[in-house]
Amino acid sequence: MEPVIIVLVILVVLVFIALIKTIQVIPQASAAIVERFGRYTRTLNAGLNIVVPFIDTIRNRIDLREQVVPFPPQPVITQDNLVVNIDTVIYYQVTDARAATYEVASYIQAIEQLTVTTLRNIIGGMDLERTLTSREEINAALRGVLDEATGKWGIRVNRVELKAIEPPTSIQDSMEKQMRADRDKRAAILQAEGVRQSEILRAEGEKQSQILRAEGEAKAAALRAEGEAQAIRTVFESIHAGDPDQKLLAYQYLKMLPEIAQGDANKLWIVPSEIGDALKGLGGALGNFTPQNGGSPGSVPRPAAGGSDRLEKPTID
Repeated sequence: MEPVIIVLVILVVLVFIALIKTIQVIPQASAAIVERFGRYTRTLNAGLNIVVPFIDTIRNRIDLREQVVPFPPQPVITQDNLVVNIDTVIYYQVTDARAATYEVASYIQAIEQLTVTTLRNIIGGMDLERTLTSREEINAALRGVLDEATGKWGIRVNRVELKAIEPPTSIQDSMEKQMRADRDKRAAILQAEGVRQSEILRAEGEKQSQILRAEGEAKAAALRAEGEAQAIRTVFESIHAGDPDQKLLAYQYLKMLPEIAQGDANKLWIVPSEIGDALKGLGGALGNFTPQNGGSPGSVPRPAAGGSDRLEKPTID
């Protein structure tokens, strides 16, 4: 009985192993390459798959999701003979598991070497300044070359990014000094422009202020002239409306004489010729008039021909 039991146990183990090898569960977004006696048979997709045990074997399991592979810095020579180190990152995805398995031995290593050679060809036609400012252009050119070359490997390059472009240390120092000088220059230009704009605004403000002040003075002078003209018209109309006689005019002449005599510096008076007529009329109105220097009553010295008499103010010692 013992040999029979041993045989049964062996058969059960073999059946269990056969079942394990027959049923293959492939995860989502994965694929498996099946070979029969060393030859490619089919590709297993995600889900439950059945293969022939001990005859079919799983050669390779491939992840179909998008992969990110960073490559170490690579020294590249620019057109102006400067060595720069460039870090790259590749985003790729396996689209054909069979081609990725049989068309290239190691697609990761192949992509890395192709990236390095393509990057050297692209950067070799650019100077350092253009290299530092043309990341998008380099990315697009590198992606186009890689996508075309890796298509037959069952690989699709979705994106290529340059992580860093590091020029030599001496060049970095020179660039930093140049950038600092440019910033100082721009700051000085902006400051000068600000001062210039401030002076212009101040001059415009002063000009506008002077214009407004002149306009105000002109309007004030016009209003004063208008007021004086209105006052003269009012006085003139009042005089004509009152119909003054010779007596009133003579009285007004006499009231003006003390104002003419005001001030110690007045040595000479200019008396209008009409003052004689005014005094004659006033004398006739008042009656008898006796002058201090002699003469007949009621007589007033007539001014000489020429329109006025000069009367000197007595000087008191």
